[in-house]
Amino acid sequence: MKNLSERDQQHLWHPLTQHQTAAPRIGIVRAKDALIWDEAGNSYIDGIASWYTAMYGHCNEYITAAISEQMKKLDFVMFSGFTHEPAVKLSEELITILPDNQQKIFFNDNGSTAIEAAIKMAFQYHHNLEDKRDTLIAFEDGFHGDTFGAMSASGLSSYNGPFEDFLLKVERIPVPQDQTIDNVLRRLEVILEQNKCAAFVFEPIVQGAAGMKFHSAKGLDLLIKKCHENNIVTIADEVMTGFGKTGKNFASDYLEYKPEIICLSKALTAGMFPLSITSCSQKIYDVFLSKDVAKGFFHAHTFSAHPLGCVSALAGLKLLNSDAIIERRKYIENSHREFSAKFEKHPNIKEIRCLGVILAIDLAVETNRYGSFRDKLYDFYMSEGVNLRPLGNTIYVLPPYVITNEQLKKVYTVIEASLEIL
Repeated sequence: MKNLSERDQQHLWHPLTQHQTAAPRIGIVRAKDALIWDEAGNSYIDGIASWYTAMYGHCNEYITAAISEQMKKLDFVMFSGFTHEPAVKLSEELITILPDNQQKIFFNDNGSTAIEAAIKMAFQYHHNLEDKRDTLIAFEDGFHGDTFGAMSASGLSSYNGPFEDFLLKVERIPVPQDQTIDNVLRRLEVILEQNKCAAFVFEPIVQGAAGMKFHSAKGLDLLIKKCHENNIVTIADEVMTGFGKTGKNFASDYLEYKPEIICLSKALTAGMFPLSITSCSQKIYDVFLSKDVAKGFFHAHTFSAHPLGCVSALAGLKLLNSDAIIERRKYIENSHREFSAKFEKHPNIKEIRCLGVILAIDLAVETNRYGSFRDKLYDFYMSEGVNLRPLGNTIYVLPPYVITNEQLKKVYTVIEASLEIL
């Protein structure tokens, strides 16, 4: 009988894959806590929580029990014309931990569609005010998803190349560092003078797909303030950063000036269910209220507010700030800092940085984002039983909160070994 990898090649088309040159996929059959197992019985430490979603560990029994109980009562009902307890309860719980200006919760399917809804909200916000605007502002090298609006806001050509002629109008600014804030602000002011800007879309504090690049909270604050002064809708993409990864519940918690729209997914449901949220302030919501039906937000997804997704998110929120998870988050953060201090002067490291449970290492080597060098690093880590997916010359670790001390130590040991064989 053919194994999973062989059967996979008959009909499946994988994401982010050039199938003519890619190695066969690894068949995964089981997962628990911070480990995944392949069909040959090999185990791997999931050092990136499967794209930073399974933050409370794979097959977390508290979350799976909540889903199991819910599916016996209400499996699914459309969210147009109906509501249900899991959605209402989730909105109530989220509002208590989101920044204070957030008041309304809109449901989508995934990170890209959360951004898509946010961009449409921003454009229609101005349309409803009879102030038509046609331009987005976004950071260089940002990533916001693969649907057309989200892709337009993204700045990585490796994803956007074939579609650039079809994208929305976007003006880009560099991410602010402490020493470049004034220059970035001047660039923003020029853009505002020359364009009718509707929204500023950004990843707060950390740009994930760019290689876990950090930027100045103070600088971002000033950019948001400037946008607020010009009635430009500010949209924080917290799909990656949300739910504790940066050391706070949300990266926006580092900011004095809060975004008017926040997009959530990934760890929202702990990787248990595809679900996302676009939250907004009362100011944004109120502009859609009218006796004119056309001024409502006519945007919908079939699986919006899926009850099973909502209860998995509710269970995740119970865990997020539990004593046990807070203790593990602090341990991981301290461990990252100790590792960084030990290796910051390593000759094969260009830069090493950490924030919360995020550790990023830029290697002192030039390579393509999906080049052969990156593939060799990935293959080495997998051969040593650790799942890490380098982004070009950047190795990053973003583990499940439940990773054990021994497992985290092994992740560091494998990275150290890769530095020595560069």
